[in-house]
Amino acid sequence: MGRIRCKLYEQTDPHFITLSVSHWIPLFTNPQSVKILLEGFKLLQTENNLKIYSYVILENHLHLVASSDDISKTIQKFKKFTAKKLLDLLKERNIITILEQLSFYKKTHKKISTYQVWQEGIESKLIENENMMIQKIEYIHKNPVKRGYVDEAKHWRYSSARDYAGIAGLICIEKIYTNRL
Repeated sequence: MGRIRCKLYEQTDPHFITLSVSHWIPLFTNPQSVKILLEGFKLLQTENNLKIYSYVILENHLHLVASSDDISKTIQKFKKFTAKKLLDLLKERNIITILEQLSFYKKTHKKISTYQVWQEGIESKLIENENMMIQKIEYIHKNPVKRGYVDEAKHWRYSSARDYAGIAGLICIEKIYTNRL
């Protein structure tokens, strides 16, 4: 598959974003790797004015509705930060199989790096109105339920569904207040 190019025109508006691990390798199956993603979110919330309205982390991808001063650059920083930390974790734990897969599936034009953690580009949709915002948040929260991982969205630890259910989440989010959520 070729590069996924996505030009984001409304850089400061909320976007529905999907980030996937290269070749859908299940990299987020342990708490340490998910912790790295959460650290990346927290860092960018501080440094890049990242506002997260909703998120879910699954075994090989994540979805979020987010905005920042420049969402494209913010997501680029997130991917760079987390890729380095995830590779350090894999090397530290000597998880050769996944490292070999990340090397094997690396795009040939990526000459500088040995591994490719994230698929290229980002899949993004501009949130155009409140209805779309609510629809995307509901989609994100129902994703683990749809996959059969949990019976209720609030039971998925790595999701903002907990925040919307009144349970303290793992990162700060910008809750959307509506009677529909």
